Amino acid sequence: MSSRDAVTRLQQQMETSIKGQSELIRQMLIGLLANGHLLLESLPGLAKTRAVKALASNLDATMRRIQFTPDLLPADITGSDMLYQENGNNRFRFEPGPVFGNLILADEINRAPAKVQAALLEAMEEHQVSVGGNTHKVPDLFMVLATQNPIEQEGTYPLPEAQMDRFLLKLRVSYPASADELEVLRLVRSEETGTPNAALAAATPVAQSDIFAARAEIHAIYVSEAIERYIVDLLWASRANHNADLARWIAVGASPRGGIALDRASRAHAWLEGRDHVTPDDIRAVVLPALRHRLVLSYDAYADGLDADAVVNKLVQSVAVPA
Repeated sequence: MSSRDAVTRLQQQMETSIKGQSELIRQMLIGLLANGHLLLESLPGLAKTRAVKALASNLDATMRRIQFTPDLLPADITGSDMLYQENGNNRFRFEPGPVFGNLILADEINRAPAKVQAALLEAMEEHQVSVGGNTHKVPDLFMVLATQNPIEQEGTYPLPEAQMDRFLLKLRVSYPASADELEVLRLVRSEETGTPNAALAAATPVAQSDIFAARAEIHAIYVSEAIERYIVDLLWASRANHNADLARWIAVGASPRGGIALDRASRAHAWLEGRDHVTPDDIRAVVLPALRHRLVLSYDAYADGLDADAVVNKLVQSVAVPA
């Protein structure tokens, strides 16, 4: 079986257990293939956690769940050096925390204060954790999938900009269509009675080696100089003042990491579409999840009734598309 067949099977198996969220599943796969971290945001009850569990259950990988709460401590995430006695001698030994897994479900990440959220920063960027002067590597397949409720909800803490920037994509989960909600009711009812459908029962996990093989193919996707310039132009449009409206709406523009995210996610999207090169359509397909969390909007934007998605769409409209 080719890596493309394996990823297609992974998508189909996830769609069996997550109804009405095909776009979310596709964007999660883009994040997985692009070797990035994902932030999933929605109101409660829209299957954010279930989507992460569906990815983990259909992938031959270890999932670790961290339930973020106001009393959580950084060591509860990273682990710590513990004192042991061996042959009458006191020794410190590192006890790894739940961050040492393949898929890390950081559930309701914005319900813990900033110092706890920041415990993930080093692992997300450098794939290692430093404790007591020693560094410990996380697994080769390492992906943080954080869920959060909108910051207007009770008991939430906004994520620091530095941590937001480390998420490759920010995905927004919307309500399913009415027909899909019927399927959700029936699916949950079948799970409660212990009679899952045949497709779920027959599902076999996709091997990590297939994901690594797909990533190698994605690295070979061709990106022309015109497409590279298009990515850079989008970044500069978020920072420069050549457009009066954008200058009024954006207080802080996208960082260079935003361009890296656009490059990696667009190559993964092109691969999923069966192409060996990136087109402007691939950039536009991932520009919202790649940039919506990297812009700091001004008061004028909120006063004009605009959110980050609306501003990113205006930004895309202001930049010429390469021929």
